Amino acid sequence: MFRRLETSIGNGVLCYFRRSHVWTKGNVVVSPFRDVSIPEVTLPEYVWNKLIKWSDKIAVQCGVTERKYTYAQLYKHSQILGAHLRKNFGLKDGDTVAIMMPNLPEYPTTIFGILSAGGVVTTLNPIYTPYEVQRQIQLSEAKLIITVPEIVPVVKEALEMNKKSIPIIVNDVFSKRPEGTVSYKEIIDNTNIDTSILKEVKRKFDDVAFLPYSSGTTGLPKGVELTHYNIVTNCEQQNNECQLHNDTTESNQDSTLAILPMFHSYGLGVVTLHKLSVGTKLVTLPKFKPDTFVEALAKHKMEMFFLAPPLLLFLATYPQVKAKHLERVRSVIIGAAPVPKVDVETFLRKIDRDCHVAQGYGLTETSPLATISPIGFKNYTSVGFPLSNTQLRVVDENLKNMGPNEVGELLIKGPHVMKGYKDNPEANSQVFVEDKWFRSGDLARIAEDGSVSISDRLKELIKVNAYQVPPAELEGVLKEHPDIFDAAVVPVPDPATGEKPKAFVVLYENKYVTETNILEFVSKRVAPYKRIKEVVFLKEIPKNPSGKILRRVLIEKYC
Repeated sequence: MFRRLETSIGNGVLCYFRRSHVWTKGNVVVSPFRDVSIPEVTLPEYVWNKLIKWSDKIAVQCGVTERKYTYAQLYKHSQILGAHLRKNFGLKDGDTVAIMMPNLPEYPTTIFGILSAGGVVTTLNPIYTPYEVQRQIQLSEAKLIITVPEIVPVVKEALEMNKKSIPIIVNDVFSKRPEGTVSYKEIIDNTNIDTSILKEVKRKFDDVAFLPYSSGTTGLPKGVELTHYNIVTNCEQQNNECQLHNDTTESNQDSTLAILPMFHSYGLGVVTLHKLSVGTKLVTLPKFKPDTFVEALAKHKMEMFFLAPPLLLFLATYPQVKAKHLERVRSVIIGAAPVPKVDVETFLRKIDRDCHVAQGYGLTETSPLATISPIGFKNYTSVGFPLSNTQLRVVDENLKNMGPNEVGELLIKGPHVMKGYKDNPEANSQVFVEDKWFRSGDLARIAEDGSVSISDRLKELIKVNAYQVPPAELEGVLKEHPDIFDAAVVPVPDPATGEKPKAFVVLYENKYVTETNILEFVSKRVAPYKRIKEVVFLKEIPKNPSGKILRRVLIEKYC
């Protein structure tokens, strides 16, 4: 049933096994790759299991300041942090801790410190407004938050809005700690803490480890419960199909650029957690700046890149990025949004040699990876094949299975699919159907060989670069304006970001407000990438008999 395939790239040869038939009689698509055995351990147990192999190698290094930590230091610091959280902050098994930081070398320490203490990690975008922060703190029931000095005013305002007082730990390794907060540096430097307190932790492989917030297929953000088993599964799935993407041994260490935000499922699951589990060096950048980006490329020769489409385009077209900066790159994986084929071809022309460039596909709810392109697969319009231990279906509106090359909604089943949305049985009943099949909300087609292409989105989410912007959230903000009676938001094309939000508003009778006023009102309440770019005034928002906004009508008529 399996056949061995060999494909070469760079100086290596990858052998992998592919099923000769992936379509079952019932039109369920099975992974073409061999199933993998998933260890029933927590994520810290899984990652530290191989610590002795690369304890002295660099785990994470800042691409700006060059401060760095070895794997041994990362382990030690996470144990110290975990012990302090347990002893001095009263953290108990299953308590949630929020992280609101840019990509810093201390981010992984913070993650594993929380997990080692028995906690659950919820991540926040560091550019969130107080409105967004207070909502996630409330929904996640976070017991404390770990952040950076410049974000403390936002966090404090959010806590005041919530009428809640929780400890604020501040990463003050490189800057002064604001008054009324706890020093991260003092915690890490206090090595007298007895780490044996961590033996109290009784977390199991099927307990929740991460609680990122996603808008799912529609609506407001929901807490995605990802277990230790979900994450460990996704790591093992990547190992099975991407062997040549990682090549760290006693005498060699691969490195990759950690510029995708660690609060995002792609930057967290694929770049941070998986790469640390295989001994990779992460070079972090706190934000994208062309100069620091190029400097990091010059100082650290990378073997792997995990990017969103705008970053691939930057590498391909920015004059200061030279082929010499990319001379060691073997593999470039694109995710978060579709990448145009022309951008891949432009990148390959710049480096002027063979290199694996391919798309992957996933969602926060799939931990996050669901499909990947194996080495040597050069269909740049496809997102590859379902991971090991994964099944896919393409269904029509009645959930009836469709056949090869037919377009329908993509359903996913596997051990990496989330436990569910926190405290949201209604949402769970909508996305889980027929024995735990997860509805992705994306339109797809699957070829005869099992390769997947994403055709469009059923979801109403607006995709601004790699970020999801739920129209319902923006409509709720608009309706908070005292002069706005009704509102609708739709995506419109944008050459820089892919899509941007456009608003349609109905004012109360005898009220007058300018477009500028509305734009400013919304901008104060949402992160920059969510900001509305255009406003159209209407007398009525088109809706169907049940009251659902007819966004397609708005798009066809006004966009």
